[in-house]
Amino acid sequence: MKLSIEEALLYHSEGRKGKVEVIPTKPCLSARDLSLAYTPGVAEPCRAIEKNLEDVYKYTAKGNLVAVVSNGTAVLGLGDIGPEAGKPVMEGKGVLFKRFADIDVFDIELRSKNTADIIKCVQMLEPTFGGINLEDIKAPECFEIEETLKATMNIPVFHDDQHGTAIISCAALINAAEVVGKKLSELKIVVNGAGASAISCCNLYVRAGVTRENIVMFDSKGCLSKSRKDLNKYKMGYVTDKEYASLGDAMKGADVFLGLSVGGVVSKDMVKSMAKNAIVFAMANPDPEISYDDAISVREDIVMATGRSDFPNQVNNVLGFPFIFRGALDVRATAITEEMKMAATRALAALAKEKVPEIVINAYGGVEFSFGKEYIIPKPFDPRVLWYVAPAVARAAIEGGVAKKKIEDWQAYEDELKERLGFSKEVIRVMIHKAQKSPKKVVYPEGEEEKIIRAAHIVKEENIASPVLLGNEKIIRSLVDELGYNQQDYEIIDPEVAANRELYFNELYKKRQRKGTTLKEAKEMLKQPIYYGCMMLDQGNADALISGLTTHYPDTIKPALQCVGVKESSKVVSGLYIVITKKDVYFFADCTVNVNPSAEELAQIAISTADTAIKFDITPKIAMLSFSNFGSAKYPQSIKVKEAVQIVKKLRPNLIIDGEMQADTAVVPEIREKRFPFSALQGKANVLIFPSLEAGNIAYKLMDRIGQATVIGPILMGMKKPIHVLQTGATVDDIINMTAIAVVEADRK
Repeated sequence: MKLSIEEALLYHSEGRKGKVEVIPTKPCLSARDLSLAYTPGVAEPCRAIEKNLEDVYKYTAKGNLVAVVSNGTAVLGLGDIGPEAGKPVMEGKGVLFKRFADIDVFDIELRSKNTADIIKCVQMLEPTFGGINLEDIKAPECFEIEETLKATMNIPVFHDDQHGTAIISCAALINAAEVVGKKLSELKIVVNGAGASAISCCNLYVRAGVTRENIVMFDSKGCLSKSRKDLNKYKMGYVTDKEYASLGDAMKGADVFLGLSVGGVVSKDMVKSMAKNAIVFAMANPDPEISYDDAISVREDIVMATGRSDFPNQVNNVLGFPFIFRGALDVRATAITEEMKMAATRALAALAKEKVPEIVINAYGGVEFSFGKEYIIPKPFDPRVLWYVAPAVARAAIEGGVAKKKIEDWQAYEDELKERLGFSKEVIRVMIHKAQKSPKKVVYPEGEEEKIIRAAHIVKEENIASPVLLGNEKIIRSLVDELGYNQQDYEIIDPEVAANRELYFNELYKKRQRKGTTLKEAKEMLKQPIYYGCMMLDQGNADALISGLTTHYPDTIKPALQCVGVKESSKVVSGLYIVITKKDVYFFADCTVNVNPSAEELAQIAISTADTAIKFDITPKIAMLSFSNFGSAKYPQSIKVKEAVQIVKKLRPNLIIDGEMQADTAVVPEIREKRFPFSALQGKANVLIFPSLEAGNIAYKLMDRIGQATVIGPILMGMKKPIHVLQTGATVDDIINMTAIAVVEADRK
């Protein structure tokens, strides 16, 4: 994936600066709230904690709070760039903790290279945090810092640069050895790199069953041999009796190469010289020690892993640290032990052997994969990692005697983990991956807009679609140059001088000549990019259209209906919004088109919305909304909703649907269970069909503006071709998301 410098800087600087914020979890809206949150009410939990320090976990956020601590001396591939320059990375780490395991993070950057200072500072943080994640601190200082903190603190301390890579790569090694039919104890391993990651990896490999004497390690000065007099105590653990003149010399006949160094240091000949069924983990980032393509070009029997997402078997630390801390925090572990690390390793190795569910396959472009040479480690976006690794770590902590809290019901714990993040929120990522599997041509009538050009650039770069920009060619090309993009990435068409203009004009006139449109009017209409774009779709010269950034909703809907029309099977055009809350995703319809739909139209809207939810790999549970609960208020408005339910049940008996019902009845299962146990719905409804445009429009806008929800749409349903309307002032991300949705819809059509 290619990212420009400008994109990366804008991502971090637009809107609220940086990537994190602190959000209160309790209301503070009234004087009473203030009295509870602060004085005098806050005194009560203070007194309780003073009497029993363990109550700090009951009354504060400590139990779900991790400090990411760094001094910026070994940041990613950037080296010693200082604490301020390293802060974006630490914020990013916090984002990953939250995104993958719902763990809150404060990032703490220390201006010190003094080991004693860092140790003292972190020790003093213990009352605040439930765990400490040390990050990007150079070796050998990082070893001493972690060792001392683990010995003196009663909360988990984990240096991810060491142990994260070790855990993930060890799981991969266990499975790779199984794939090639070799025993861990017999593997000859050559390691290039002797820093924190390399030493920690080898320590864990030995614990897993590798023979220490079979490991040969190189640093920047050569082989760690007994003749070397410049080795620290950590490197001394991997000295060898045999002298190797070079890395290539050591790799002859080796079973495994582990690279945690720099790119390009391994040649094709070196890989050729390795033993049969060689295992190569080239994990330097962004450029591996040898590229994936070069390695597999000389060895058909190779099992290879890298740190990159664009090749099989990505060794990515995000598979480890969020879930390890999740399990440790949930049992209030006082440390992260070797047994806990090995439990995480075994859990990851086991997960890779499980059948891959459709949700994961769809997330990676629809390509199926199963345990073997190209799949020895779970994918980073596999949601199952959370409920495989966290329980394994928690169980090991309990069995090892470092857990202050016991888990009695493991199934309930797994269910809690699944609910914690609300994995249905992954709908947009799933849709983007589906689009990348089969990109289509998407036309943007507002091609002169900077946001559209920015979005089109990313859409092209990430292989989501082939963008077509409509508008004045000179203006568009000038903006493309200003933004520093490649002119060749876009197809640019000026409707006023386009080659296909005459063909489109004739077809448009045929469609509209008996509907009040004159010859002159048809010519003027076609000069408008929106009409030209719609005719491109109608004539099969584009697959989808995205518009509405700078225009009113009807300005896109009207040309779409006039040029493309409604599909026969639907007969009703409607609009939905995807509403994503902290835990759940909902589909709201109709929010944009039908002012007062009939029972028949409501039924069709419900069916179209359910089919759209299915495209997102979500099982629709439909609630037909009203001010009435199952006949409690018999008015024409509620009766039509009840009739619509019966129509849907007749047309699509396989759909889960019920109504009429009030909104809280739909989304609060306890209400239905207590008052309406006969309801066909189970759990929360996720497809909400509103009885009128007024109700739907009000609802989604309230969720968008004051409900702290992410709202995506509108998605136009029922058209012959995918045409979607942007909200006025949509962001670049909104445009990209809508493009992906349109591409997937075009592929299905």
